Amino acid sequence: MLYYLYEYLTNHGIHIPGLGMLKYISFRAGMAVLFSLTIALVYGKRIINFLRKKQMGELVRDLGLDGQKQKEGTPTMGGLIIIIATIIPVLLFTRIMNVYIILLLVSVLWMGAIGFLDDYLKKIKKNKDGLSGKFKVVGQVGLGLIVGITMYFHPDITVKRKYSDAKVVNRNNVEQNFMPTEKITVSTVPFAKNNEFDYSGILFWMNDKDAHEWAWIVFIPIVIFIVTAVSNGANITDGIDGLAAGTSTVILLALAFFAYVSGNIIFADYLNIMFLPNMGETTIFVVAMVGAVIGFFWYNTYPAQVFMGDTGSLMLGGVIAVLAIILRKELMIPILCGIFLIENISVMLQVGVFKFRKRKYGLEYAQNNRLFKMSPLHHHYQKSGFHESKIVNRMIIIGVMLAIICLITLKMR
Repeated sequence: MLYYLYEYLTNHGIHIPGLGMLKYISFRAGMAVLFSLTIALVYGKRIINFLRKKQMGELVRDLGLDGQKQKEGTPTMGGLIIIIATIIPVLLFTRIMNVYIILLLVSVLWMGAIGFLDDYLKKIKKNKDGLSGKFKVVGQVGLGLIVGITMYFHPDITVKRKYSDAKVVNRNNVEQNFMPTEKITVSTVPFAKNNEFDYSGILFWMNDKDAHEWAWIVFIPIVIFIVTAVSNGANITDGIDGLAAGTSTVILLALAFFAYVSGNIIFADYLNIMFLPNMGETTIFVVAMVGAVIGFFWYNTYPAQVFMGDTGSLMLGGVIAVLAIILRKELMIPILCGIFLIENISVMLQVGVFKFRKRKYGLEYAQNNRLFKMSPLHHHYQKSGFHESKIVNRMIIIGVMLAIICLITLKMR
């Protein structure tokens, strides 16, 4: 919004000292993160008090965990803090008509609405199961369809790949090193020398023209799978104070870096990566969300004053998935979102091993010989005697290590 104001005034010959800073993505990104952090910190407490007044307290099941019952009544739906603190700076500091910004705003509101409905049914309607799992999946599939179709068909979503034999040129004319703008379903493969993967290559029995034309048959289902998997992973990870918020902050910071270098042709040339036109604005969105999550983290650290609920966790997972997809970094998700992946796998393994042992050895044996003391994995460590804060801190450290591995893939090829 403010960028358009700057453009309007400049076009009409009105020059206000300092307003020219708005043309720089770095300045608007800095302002966005400050605004989002301030909104979350200042108004977060008011939102928490409002949720408490509306009796939006968490109903805690007795799982036999230390300190669990003390959390009874802690307000949930705290994801509203993240959503509000993200959207306001994004509307203020981004070029709102940018296709990537629109797609990310739709993702926030779409997944936030699904999570909000789930929390609403649990807390207001006293439906302990909340929104049916199949309806959550329908919502996740819906977002995946929106993202996949937009990515494939929207004319403004393009890439510029670097010539393999590109020579070093003057930094003011680096565009010579890049091919013409292309509309293709290409992604980045970490640790590979020629690290570009085109989804149309899966349709190997077709000629190149037909494969590119029909690549959406492969691309869109993969996008749906990624959105569903990552949003569920974030949802499962949100089980102890600060875990989902802390690990998500690390992931978002890495994605912010990728957004900045991918949207800047000079950095893209230096790092020998794809240049994504119009992607620079996404940096502002991501850092705004980082500020919002950190502000929420202030109130969510142990002992939590508020829980994000499905309103926050489903939204965060969905947005992270969409960011990875639009940045052509979705194949890095198993590394970057490693904590989400481990938590997800721990649940699947727990259920799978239990069913196998029950069928082979009987119910009593299966109950007494579970793979983990409890799943997801963070509850296993709680049962093993680790304090919540120690589990969260160590998982955040692991998350930082995984993010660094993703960042160094820019040069390790």
